[in-house]
Amino acid sequence: MKKLIIRWQRLVDDAGRTCDRCSNTESSVEASFTKLNKALSELGIEVELKKERLSQSTFKKDPLQSNRIMISERPLEDWIGATVGKSQCCTVCGESECRTISTEQNTFETIPENIIIRAGLLAAADLLTN
Repeated sequence: MKKLIIRWQRLVDDAGRTCDRCSNTESSVEASFTKLNKALSELGIEVELKKERLSQSTFKKDPLQSNRIMISERPLEDWIGATVGKSQCCTVCGESECRTISTEQNTFETIPENIIIRAGLLAAADLLTN
């Protein structure tokens, strides 16, 4: 069985908190994982979700690493032709400007489920051709 790995990383502070945009993206990632796993199992592809925590020190060095989604070891934005940007965040992130994703139509602070699924399907199609 082929494997499609979704890896999502975000800042988590010492109290186990994350910002709203990462918290909301987590819901999108989990829903996308469930749907992709169900759909792709019919094609012989197992989907695995890995959630990784970034420390405060790692985050301070590069805030754009937080709320990053990798699918089959490629950034989500590569799969869908999006660009990475940044915008002011809140709470746990302090004054940092955190990751955004921009498509031709929209800029997202929270990554929506449909974009994650789209990237996952493109990655799955790539797996089927190799």
